[in-house]
Amino acid sequence: MEYNTQLPKLEIPEYGRNIQVMIDYCITIEDREERNKCAKAIIQIMGQLNPHLRDIADFTHKLWDHLFLISKFKLDVDSPYPKPNAETFTTKPKLVPYPATKIRYKHYGKTIERIIDVAKTFEEGPEKKELTRLIANHLKKSYVNWNKDSVTDDIIFKQFKEMTNNELMIDETAALTHANELKNKMHNNQTPISVNAGNNKNRHKKNKSKFKHRNNNNRPTS
Repeated sequence: MEYNTQLPKLEIPEYGRNIQVMIDYCITIEDREERNKCAKAIIQIMGQLNPHLRDIADFTHKLWDHLFLISKFKLDVDSPYPKPNAETFTTKPKLVPYPATKIRYKHYGKTIERIIDVAKTFEEGPEKKELTRLIANHLKKSYVNWNKDSVTDDIIFKQFKEMTNNELMIDETAALTHANELKNKMHNNQTPISVNAGNNKNRHKKNKSKFKHRNNNNRPTS
């Protein structure tokens, strides 16, 4: 009896031992035309093993790449795609640089800082005043979202001045949106779709029942 631990290592275990054996046999076929036919047949079987991936872009291209990878790039057949090499799979991807800019208040995020920079470029007037008020309300909303405790407008105005370096003026006598109102808005936005869908479904059934009942009442009697 043969155990898997005694057999050669599978290059891609997801395809199983049989695909590995088929590809190893395909490599030994001397006639190129027959070898090409064998490779195409193996590709079809590999596709049948993963039907849920057929909707993925370049699905067939991936299968051919896997075919060469399993054969350890020893299989010499005519592929409809550029034949990969070992370096394609061994070369490490380039490191993606992590943003080095610091965020003064992480719970507000970097985007709001960019919005503040844009707001500073606005000319003085009602538009800039309204944008400033919206920014302050957004700060309060983000604060309530990430902190369990409530927050007063004084704290928001203080942090607003720090984030804008006092370059944006805001009327501190006008109260911002109340914290409870912000919580209710956020809670309503998180209502599951399935709840509304169920209500619509029940409403449709009721309307259908009423329509049927009304038709029965209006039906002429013999």
